[in-house]
Amino acid sequence: MDQAYRDAITKMEEMKVQAEYLLGWQGGYLGHPQREEQRVTEAYEAGYEDGQAKSTENFANWVES
Repeated sequence: MDQAYRDAITKMEEMKVQAEYLLGWQGGYLGHPQREEQRVTEAYEAGYEDGQAKSTENFANWVES
């Protein structure tokens, strides 16, 4: 993995970002196929899209409350 990926995952873990968002972000970043339709959540889909774009801007929107 590259350093940007590792830094982003570390940042999400420290911020306590929702697990579904984190998993989606990882999958999108790494180019994995998206989950089956019945298992996709709003958080996962948002993370997947951000991961594909390699964006770290929306992490705060998905912090666990």
